[in-house]
Amino acid sequence: MPTQNPLAWGQYFYERSHANLPGTDHSMYRMTDLIARGALDSNLARSVLHDSLLMDMVWRVTWSDDDGLPDDYLPKRFSDCDGWVIFMHGWTGNNTIWEEMPAMIVRANPRLIALSVDHNGFGQSKFEMETPSLDRCCPPSAMAAMERLVNVLKIRRQPGETGRKVINFVGHSMGGAALFYLNPMNYDIAEETRYAIAPALLLNDSTHRAFFNAMGLGIGIVNRLRIFEPIEDLIKPNMINTVCEGSSQFVKDAHTKQYNETPRGTTSATFRAMGLLQNWEIAHRWELFRVMLGHKDPLVGLNPMMDMLSEMEVPAGHIRVVAGSHYMFSVGTETVFQHAQNRDLAVNDILAQHDRALDMQKKGSGSRGFG
Repeated sequence: MPTQNPLAWGQYFYERSHANLPGTDHSMYRMTDLIARGALDSNLARSVLHDSLLMDMVWRVTWSDDDGLPDDYLPKRFSDCDGWVIFMHGWTGNNTIWEEMPAMIVRANPRLIALSVDHNGFGQSKFEMETPSLDRCCPPSAMAAMERLVNVLKIRRQPGETGRKVINFVGHSMGGAALFYLNPMNYDIAEETRYAIAPALLLNDSTHRAFFNAMGLGIGIVNRLRIFEPIEDLIKPNMINTVCEGSSQFVKDAHTKQYNETPRGTTSATFRAMGLLQNWEIAHRWELFRVMLGHKDPLVGLNPMMDMLSEMEVPAGHIRVVAGSHYMFSVGTETVFQHAQNRDLAVNDILAQHDRALDMQKKGSGSRGFG
């Protein structure tokens, strides 16, 4: 009897359409749907939701597709690859904020599949309660949930498979901060790469820590005392403009919509969790870790970030500082020249890291592990 493809869940999307670029498709998945269909290990999948206090998890898969592949061929298409690129958005973001980047990557390398996740209470991956505890919506918790999702979906090389695969994590802002907390003991050498864009990891940035905490407290007060809602209506546009400075109108609209749809308790707790985080338990494994910073990012201070990375002994050659703001990879009307270059640089860096990891695997990387 033939063994079922571990990626059989690929055919059970709830939406499929052409992606942003010609020759690319994408499809949307909901964990509770896949559990109901028996397409995932229900015990493992339910434990991810339960332990993360999430009602559901939703993600988008993007792949190169010139021929209009039939739906029932998707599991084989997803299995026959050299790796996945996992995109983690930031505060009040969702899987759409990456715009063309996932499609650009899979079009440049059709042997890669992109997976963009709604996570940490945003998008359609909402918490069970409106106001989660800070330890459940902080960057380390977001990374732990993402690692478990990767294992539940079985997109890593499984026992008995002969091909090599790399899991490439890409995070922005809160998602970028989360990447520092990946547990390298769960992976073989060169099985994972990480690319942190404007990571909001504020461990030694007292100014931005105070700002994040104050904004979180303010939103929390509005959540409890609705009399202050008119004040929030005045502050919100400035806050969104600060987060999305230099980005496209699409990203600004996506953040505005997400802010309006997310419970204030989640928005408040996540901002505070980033501002109050003091977890320095970070493994110094930087060989396949890169960071991109913007020179005028209003949310991630360049000097404090460089001090922190230096203290962590991140090699200078692994840090790229570009002309741009917090959304230095989203091309706004005023930032076409700078941000378009940054986006291309990020895509090329991600692809180069993946190729390097594959090459390291081919040369031998020791025993592998499953988290």
